[in-house]
Amino acid sequence: MKKQYLLAPGPTPVPPDILLAMSRPIIHHRSPDFIPIIQQVRSDLKWLFQTSQEVLTVAGSGTAGMEASISNFMSPGDKVIAINGGKFGERWLKIAQAFGVTPIEVKVEWGKSVDVNLVADLLSKDDSIRGVYVQASETSTGVAHDVQKLAGITRSRENTILVVDAITALGVVNLPMDEWGIDVLITGSQKALMLPPGLAFIGVSEKAWKLQASAKCPRFYLDLKREKDNLLKDSNAWTPAVTLWIGLAESLKMMRAEGLEKIFSRHARLAKATREGVKGFGLEVFAKDLPSAALTAVVSPEGIDGQAVYKNLRDQYGITAAGGQDQLKGKVFRLSHMGYSDVFDVITAVSGVEMVLVRMGYKKSPLGSGVAKAQEILIQE
Repeated sequence: MKKQYLLAPGPTPVPPDILLAMSRPIIHHRSPDFIPIIQQVRSDLKWLFQTSQEVLTVAGSGTAGMEASISNFMSPGDKVIAINGGKFGERWLKIAQAFGVTPIEVKVEWGKSVDVNLVADLLSKDDSIRGVYVQASETSTGVAHDVQKLAGITRSRENTILVVDAITALGVVNLPMDEWGIDVLITGSQKALMLPPGLAFIGVSEKAWKLQASAKCPRFYLDLKREKDNLLKDSNAWTPAVTLWIGLAESLKMMRAEGLEKIFSRHARLAKATREGVKGFGLEVFAKDLPSAALTAVVSPEGIDGQAVYKNLRDQYGITAAGGQDQLKGKVFRLSHMGYSDVFDVITAVSGVEMVLVRMGYKKSPLGSGVAKAQEILIQE
């Protein structure tokens, strides 16, 4: 027998209480039974996003939220800044181009955070730029971008919105939407919200809604105005993923019980323990600037294929982590510490990495040295 451990940056583990909630008999989405669930979710999502605005829920992955954030607020020919520091930053470029929107690429070296001054300079030179699109946490590199500073630049610009992909950041770090002036904030169900894949969430500011009224990009299923109009009537524009909504209500109940500050501090501690644990074993963390609190990308030791590390974790010890993407394939492996994660998930991850690497011939550090460093941090409450 081999026990399975899911330590990948999405999907993440789903708690038993949420699984039990989703195992209940299906209900009809237009029946009175579903209305209390919609009402609870509406309230709790506002709490999680830290906004007074409605948070819209659509059936689709996080990329559906990314696509909606371009099709609903831009017109063909509009110019947007796309911050590209990894595979998901690159996705902004592709989505913009698909809708005839012109992306101005701010290319960021993988492993580093964006220089906010570059964005400020571009905006100061061109009043026609309609949006700044960025990842709060670039999942492919384990790097965070400084959303608060970017919001400080865009907040005073009436016709420029800040759009934040927080798919591996919301519910991990503090992203107060209204306080900072984030205009569109996106996440997905299968990350910190501790659900299976299948839902995307989009918070929209008043400023963004004004742009939406004149935006000309085509949209139908992902028409956020139609979704909002229905949500205000405790309904949905289309058939929702009812079972996931039921699980979502339970997930948000669990998160409320823990509280935002405790959620953020837990993730910060787990992230620090993971980083210091792998460094204690002689390894290098890929993030050069602001490391993400959601996951850690670890540089594979010289002469050892990172994809083989990822594969051996799964095959030898039942640990599903993640490999590198694109130019990082074979160079890094990634460990998640978001969502339904605690102290012993970090211990499992670090000890599994140690054992796999020693079996692959790694001799730089003795077994247990990384685990000991992680324990030093995790034992501090």
